[in-house]
Amino acid sequence: MKKIKTIGVLTSGGDAPGMNAAIRAVVRTATYHGCDVVGIQCGFTGLLQNLFIPLQNHSVAQKISLGGTFLKSSRCPEFKTKKARSTAWQNIQRQRIDALVVIGGDGSFRGADLLGKEFGLPVIGIPGTIDNDIFGTDYTIGFDTAVNTAVQAVDKLRDTADSHNMVFFVEVMGRDAGFIALNTSISTGAEATLIPEVQTDIDKLCEYLELERRKNKTSGIIIVAEGEEQGSATVVAAKVKEKLPNYETRVTILGHIQRGGAPTANDRMLASILGHDAVVALLEGKTGMMVGTVNNQTVFTPFHEAYSRHCKINKRWVNIAYILSL
Repeated sequence: MKKIKTIGVLTSGGDAPGMNAAIRAVVRTATYHGCDVVGIQCGFTGLLQNLFIPLQNHSVAQKISLGGTFLKSSRCPEFKTKKARSTAWQNIQRQRIDALVVIGGDGSFRGADLLGKEFGLPVIGIPGTIDNDIFGTDYTIGFDTAVNTAVQAVDKLRDTADSHNMVFFVEVMGRDAGFIALNTSISTGAEATLIPEVQTDIDKLCEYLELERRKNKTSGIIIVAEGEEQGSATVVAAKVKEKLPNYETRVTILGHIQRGGAPTANDRMLASILGHDAVVALLEGKTGMMVGTVNNQTVFTPFHEAYSRHCKINKRWVNIAYILSL
């Protein structure tokens, strides 16, 4: 295997709090081991447009506490074509990049996997997505921060809900996964949780809101995952309002506010450890894998498993959320 002298690093897909901490860990670990680092701006788009910048230890000073990604990110549909990947490979060779660290989600890992297999480039992935739906790790970078942001917002909404006897339908991110919704719901004492992994029955939801033991509760918070099969929070709220016209309902969509902000200590720790371990893995000859943590231990999962399989929601937690909401 060719000795690795220069490592490239990029962030791809949706930004997640903690990505900067991961970049910092990659740079400083690589420098410690005598390697140069090249930052690739705007994700895979940067590989196509020659958006390369040298990174030294001072380049990542004071970046650990910043949200977003200072390398910028993007989605790059054209990278799905062999022609685009060939262009990227030519640019990688010109920069004398010997290995690559890709920080992102399943779509990013698909691109990384193809690049590695087609051109023999050593590649390691780091899971950076607020959705927490990547197989092969207990947590992804950005998830903890996103949940804490949602919890803070719901706590504030609860004050208004109680003051005006309203039922708030709060839509949180998660695409087709209910991890943010479930964790937010339990953490805020929400009255109900609607996630795509569990079928929602609007009639049963209305029956639950009308339970005798809830007669003295005139306000409430219902957390709705954006990928919920019954529709958006707006759609669900309209269906409930139609069946329970006496209820005063409001909809709040938290949206991209969940992506921003300074990462929590947990996300900074996770990003730092995974960034370090990604570089060490490349130097040890590993490639075509995602680095993650399971039970506080570093594990490696082949790219094709990481992007083709998804973490399953903890059904026991779903039951706990229901019990505690009664």
